[in-house]
Amino acid sequence: MTTKISSSTITDTAAAPLTRRPRRLRRSESIRTMVRETVVRPEDLIYPLFVVPPSRARVEIGSMPGVFQLRVREAVETAQRAFEAGVRAVLLFGLPETKDGIGSSSWDPTGPVQSAIEGIKRHVPAMTVIADVCLCEYTDHGHCGVIVDHDGVKDVDNDQTLPLLMKQAVSFAAAGADFVAPSDMMDGRIGAIRRALDGRGMTDVGIMAYSAKFASGFYGPFREAAESAPQFGDRRTYQMDPANGREALHEIDIDVEEGADIVMVKPALAYLDIIRQARDSFPLPIAAYNVSGEYSMVKAAAERGWIDGPRVMNEILTSIKRAGADLIITYHALEFAEAFR
Repeated sequence: MTTKISSSTITDTAAAPLTRRPRRLRRSESIRTMVRETVVRPEDLIYPLFVVPPSRARVEIGSMPGVFQLRVREAVETAQRAFEAGVRAVLLFGLPETKDGIGSSSWDPTGPVQSAIEGIKRHVPAMTVIADVCLCEYTDHGHCGVIVDHDGVKDVDNDQTLPLLMKQAVSFAAAGADFVAPSDMMDGRIGAIRRALDGRGMTDVGIMAYSAKFASGFYGPFREAAESAPQFGDRRTYQMDPANGREALHEIDIDVEEGADIVMVKPALAYLDIIRQARDSFPLPIAAYNVSGEYSMVKAAAERGWIDGPRVMNEILTSIKRAGADLIITYHALEFAEAFR
């Protein structure tokens, strides 16, 4: 038996208002995945590692559950594990055997970072290795450069610091680093390091610049991890005022002009607007640092059962990429990558 549809029924249906329901695109996980606009992949992440001398033990950082100070062999093993999970880059920080006023151990060819670079490139050759360039972990005063005294007021001298950063960067590059990442916030350091590298034939070594690095309260756990808390004062005279957005873009522009290959916004969560403005203003890859305090807040709240830790981790990383970051430096990298598989 054939069902007949009257022309009046068709006319009535055609005249009915169309329903526009975005919820139709949310009905199942399959549909949500199909139309998802922003996807974070392990390859988007950079995993920070803290490397200590062989005389030190592997120690978990109290304020950063799941993050450790690692000896070279352990750092190599962790990099191998991260690579197997899909992470393609690590960012190395070093804790030296001894410290002095100028951070001279930072350019020791047998130092923790140099040794870790060589070990990772030997055992995980496809891993991109980035070395943080700064003096704060290596100085006995905890500041990022040479300290001078002007009428009883201590401050970091910009121009005396630049040659030391150049020596450090060249030492990391000589060990095999693919990128050096100046985090000191001295004026002119990107151009100075680029000239130092180029002058030694290291033209293939890239610079990932901490271009918009704010004087943030989110760095506390990192200072425990890197043992780099200032012994006096703070870093507000050389790190950026958190209130300044236009200045951040100006700082990025300067680093681009001086030869940066990748520019960074640090921290990430409280500066998503800066990430978006940077993405809209500059063609270079944009990195964002999901810093220690952001990581520790998630871990602390999850331990207390106040939030679903993995779900919040995913939401935060997605927000950073949605804001425009191409690369995300995060202590969640290994956890995220192993869950992603």
